[in-house]
Amino acid sequence: MTTVTTPTPMSDSIAEPWASEQTITCRDERTGLRAIIAIDDTTLGPGFGGVRYRAYPSTTAAAREAQRLAAAMTLKHALAELPYGGAKSVVMLDGRTPLAPGSPERGALFARFGEMIARTAGTYIPGVDMGTLLEDMQTIRDEGGARAFCDEVSPSPFTARGVHAAMRAAAVHHHGVGGLAGTEVVVQGVGSVGAEVARLAHADGARVTVADVDTVRAEALAAELGGRTVDARQAPFHPADVFSPCAVARVVTRENIGRIPARIIAGAANDTLDEPGCAEALREAGITFVPDFVANAGGVVQVHGGVSGWSDAQTLAAVDRIGDRVTELLTTAEAQGITPLAAALQRASAALGREILT
Repeated sequence: MTTVTTPTPMSDSIAEPWASEQTITCRDERTGLRAIIAIDDTTLGPGFGGVRYRAYPSTTAAAREAQRLAAAMTLKHALAELPYGGAKSVVMLDGRTPLAPGSPERGALFARFGEMIARTAGTYIPGVDMGTLLEDMQTIRDEGGARAFCDEVSPSPFTARGVHAAMRAAAVHHHGVGGLAGTEVVVQGVGSVGAEVARLAHADGARVTVADVDTVRAEALAAELGGRTVDARQAPFHPADVFSPCAVARVVTRENIGRIPARIIAGAANDTLDEPGCAEALREAGITFVPDFVANAGGVVQVHGGVSGWSDAQTLAAVDRIGDRVTELLTTAEAQGITPLAAALQRASAALGREILT
């Protein structure tokens, strides 16, 4: 096996000219389009990854995020055993607020971006991500002429189901039979994915505390579940058995690991760890960390199921198998005395035919 030094998704050094198979910049003066497409690896198939629409402090920051998230998609598809490579794109927001959904200006922007994507000849397949909507993917497909996923069904409920399966598997591995029943679970970020994670944990017998920068949304969900709320910034440090980050990235740092009371971390947010070394620090602290690119793969599994014509039962069963993969990774990590992240990277390396280093 050839050893390469491709950075993992947690590495800031990934914003380099040769970090991805292809990094494409897109510009259109008429619509104001400024976008970057990063195609990380097509070993397993065409690069599939969402489109982010948000503001960035610089073009370098936008490129870094596209490349870093594309690398995460490579790992996500490899671990989920899906026939796709990793890719991601970012559309840089011009101004303080995004163009309104349904507006002619937004339609023109994403139609033009679709034309740019179409030039990749199917090597890049976009989907919804932060700041984009199903209708944006429909515009990319219908007016831009590009293939797009997530253009009919939202993947969010399936992402949440996969996170719940991962969380439950980790709880069974850590606590034994019983799973989440009777445990304390803190969910940070209760948007479309996080709210459903909280509901599923509650239905599984957990006592749930929720946190969100939108305090009204958090309070409404807490009332629905008979739970409590906590300040979003304090969520990682709130007493709990399970911490589920479903909002901002890099909430676990070397500096704050000693303040985290949870024994399990499993969530939907990308880039949970501030840097790869946190994985070993968590292991030493006795905290079981489920790699985010394993836990949050339910959405891409659902997308592939839709493309492949799976029945609802087949799709749900495939999403639930995320729990089985988590069990396998945790068992391997324990047997080899390594972190779950290292065990996941071993598995991805075998699928891709190259060693992925942290």
